[in-house]
Amino acid sequence: MHKARICGTGSCLPDRVLSNTDLEQMVDTSDEWITSRTGIRTRRIAGAGEQNYQLAAKAAARALESANISAMELDMVLVATMSPHMIMPSCACFVQAEIGAENAFAFDLNAACSGFLYGLDLAEKYIVAKPAMKILVIGSETLSTRVNWEDRNTCILFGDGAGACVLESSPKRGILDSSLHADGKLWNLLYMDSPASRNPELADPERKGCFIQMSGRDVFKYAVRAMENTVTNLLDRNGLSVDDVSLFIPHQANVRILGKLMERLGMEDEKVFINVNKYGNTSAASIPIALDEACREGRINDGDLILFCSFGGGFTWGSMLLHW
Repeated sequence: MHKARICGTGSCLPDRVLSNTDLEQMVDTSDEWITSRTGIRTRRIAGAGEQNYQLAAKAAARALESANISAMELDMVLVATMSPHMIMPSCACFVQAEIGAENAFAFDLNAACSGFLYGLDLAEKYIVAKPAMKILVIGSETLSTRVNWEDRNTCILFGDGAGACVLESSPKRGILDSSLHADGKLWNLLYMDSPASRNPELADPERKGCFIQMSGRDVFKYAVRAMENTVTNLLDRNGLSVDDVSLFIPHQANVRILGKLMERLGMEDEKVFINVNKYGNTSAASIPIALDEACREGRINDGDLILFCSFGGGFTWGSMLLHW
């Protein structure tokens, strides 16, 4: 049976760097406080000409170049995002037009920080069913448009950026297995309201605004446990252990979550790719940005076993194994 193989990666980060020192001038916080609790030192913030779809399109172009595939060869464009430029059309439709993927259908997927893994899993199903397909999967966010810049507990965490990959069929290597989950009962621990309703019958006077709201301690507790369980179960059912993993690329939430997860999994530091210190939490974009950086830094070689995992609002979470 054919597998879905990642044959090219790309990423795009906004030009503006927002440091912890900059945030000290905006909210009641400090560089020491942010760094000690999150590990984040800087994050990128989008500016003029850097709308979500524009970042996504630049990441896509770099992934296509890496794969040596033209946009006209694509059959599908999928963008995982929770901060699109517009609700309609989709971010993916804007990307499709921007890169000239005239033969591809396009749509968005929202699974918060787990969106990229959900997208890869869906793309893999298409390719297994139709091996001739070539699919572009992008994780792209402009979370600066969805942050309450007066809330020091959340505005310090998030950044903007995009990462992309191209998938095609392969008889040998590719996605081996994935494990995806959700629990909608816990939505109120991490959520973002929609814009105000234009229908007064459906308007909710309790809504505080269309920005990210989070119960940090609860999210930490659930995130570590959920990611540990999904990774352990995925490895077990494939007869593998953490020792078999060549590189672990987790969702870049914060270093305290990642540190606790690595401790509970028994994962060695040198096997884990972390860049949250530079970019903060970029939600659906975090894994593909890290994947592209790992590829370009020579951290991934043919035959490596790569492990992804993520956790996000919904709650959604999951893990994936790839034979590179």
